Amino acid sequence: MANKLNDDFDILRSTKVPQPSKEARDRALHAALAAFDDAAENNAPRTQGNASGGRLTDRTFRFWREVMQKKLIAVPAFAGLVALPIAGVIGWQLMDELRPDMTLPNDGASSEAAETTASGHLGRRVAPQSAIVEDSGAFVPSAISPRSVISGEALIERSARPGYLPQPVPMMVPSSAPSDGRERFANGDTNPLKVTAEAPVSTFSIDVDTASYAFVRRSLREGVLPLPESVRVEELINYFPYDWQGPSSASVPFNTRITVMPTPWNENTQLMHVAIKGYEINQTAKPRSNLVFLVDVSGSMNEPDKLPLLKNSFRLLLDKLDSDDTVSIVTYAGRAGTALEPTKVSEKQKILQALDHLEAGGSTAGEDGLRQAYQLAESSFVEGGVNRVMLATDGDFNVGQTSDDDLKRLIEDKRESGVLLSVLGFGRGNLNDRMMQTIAQNGNGIAAYIDTLSEAEKVLVQEASSSLFTIAQDVKVQVEFNPQQVAEYRLIGYETRALAREDFNNDRVDAGDIGSGHSVTAIYEITPVGSPARMTDELRYGGARTQGSPAGEMEELAFVKLRYKQPGEAHSKLIETPVTEDNVVARFDEAGESERFSAAVAAFGQKLRRSSDLSSFGYDQIIDIANASRGADPYGYRAEFLSLVRLAAALDTK
Repeated sequence: MANKLNDDFDILRSTKVPQPSKEARDRALHAALAAFDDAAENNAPRTQGNASGGRLTDRTFRFWREVMQKKLIAVPAFAGLVALPIAGVIGWQLMDELRPDMTLPNDGASSEAAETTASGHLGRRVAPQSAIVEDSGAFVPSAISPRSVISGEALIERSARPGYLPQPVPMMVPSSAPSDGRERFANGDTNPLKVTAEAPVSTFSIDVDTASYAFVRRSLREGVLPLPESVRVEELINYFPYDWQGPSSASVPFNTRITVMPTPWNENTQLMHVAIKGYEINQTAKPRSNLVFLVDVSGSMNEPDKLPLLKNSFRLLLDKLDSDDTVSIVTYAGRAGTALEPTKVSEKQKILQALDHLEAGGSTAGEDGLRQAYQLAESSFVEGGVNRVMLATDGDFNVGQTSDDDLKRLIEDKRESGVLLSVLGFGRGNLNDRMMQTIAQNGNGIAAYIDTLSEAEKVLVQEASSSLFTIAQDVKVQVEFNPQQVAEYRLIGYETRALAREDFNNDRVDAGDIGSGHSVTAIYEITPVGSPARMTDELRYGGARTQGSPAGEMEELAFVKLRYKQPGEAHSKLIETPVTEDNVVARFDEAGESERFSAAVAAFGQKLRRSSDLSSFGYDQIIDIANASRGADPYGYRAEFLSLVRLAAALDTK
């Protein structure tokens, strides 16, 4: 019988038809093995050790499943792909005919990978703790089933043990290939050079998202340069923690630190570095949280770096919440449903069990899911607390309202209720970053991309306070440059956050929010008057304002204004800071470590966007700056940045 099964697979493997894509082969393999598992679980119970009466043993099941995996993964033909799910069921039927005394290899690794649940059935295979390689962000494929998760009972029992850590995401096959063109990104053309005499005012909304950095990192680790449109330079800059000094009182929620320093990639220009640090809420005084996990369980989430990683990410967040906080779970696929009614975190086992039972399948009715999630959040609304929907998805909404504009209107309507929205993206191949940015910005929340468990720990544990607890809303920045001092300028990044000049004083115009302890950095490259780097000619009939200007104003380089609202208030407040010679350092290496490191990140982001301004500035120079300003690096983020620059240098052949 074994020979017959081998012959059948050899026939499939030798079929000569056009090759499918690797992604198609992987999905078909998942489908076949899932069918195999389902057929196995629906059969009569198996016994441990030798079987009797022709019943299948656990060892037999494991052995033939591994044979199937090896054979199916080698089938290259399209005809073979069509036959894969059928082969899973056929393989099961063939195994049922095996002699009970058949001798099988005793593979210790396979035996250890199989767990028996309390009901006596063979448990799903789980990747061992060593299967995850945190340093590289890559996972070792050590388990096969696309639903390789431990049972809810086992998870609850394990979570109660001292020193318990969530299991790493089990992996079946290597991660999906780099983007095949189905991903959509939110970005705009690189900000143009502005002539100060013609347009002296620059206005933009604060941005604290970091999704672009994580996506860039994943692309480089997969061996490809990221698409230029996927690179939002401000998100790369703001990915890192900096040593800005925050305010001591919540009455003024920000401190502003401004430094003007020489530009490392152009000796004839300067960088005006604007850093904002938010007030950090005392952990003992933080408000109660009412969170709704809105989880995409559509068919495309059935990948190891999607739903399994999503579950483990939310497990990490649960450990950061207080026992009196509330968690709900809404899922959506072909339709939306409530997987967990509002539940106190003190009932952690109940929440973990609900998470563990989530499975992927179906289309993507995201709009219906959003409506249910908002309804659930409103039903358990906490006055003066954190009321937030946390959407976790890999891509598009393809049922109901699917356009970005429709979703934007829905989110804007719901925002007025006091329930905010954050978005966590997972996986590759179908990522709709544009939609994520649209609904996160209009939902007054963050947009992050989770590619590893380490990134989940950063976003949901280390930065939980800044991600959840808002200290200021509708934060806008407006900079007026003095044409007597600055001939030209350009804002590095923030292309999707630009605002009209008149929007700054309009409290009805939405802008970004800042969370507890969050830091935000913006960098302008400015061309001083008289610099040979000036790209435009002076106007014959135009002129800078001179008459009626006090001498002090004439000496200012710029004037920075920050407008914000206290949470829940309708009217904004204003912070003003003049930029003078006191803010200028003569040499780049005289600037602070954080300013210099952020300049290196800004240079890297511009090179990835193929900016002509950095065409002659090499990756080795970026590495030198980052190395010299690395400073304290407790989580290794800056060391990781250096490795990414080296990867980009090796991949960039232009």
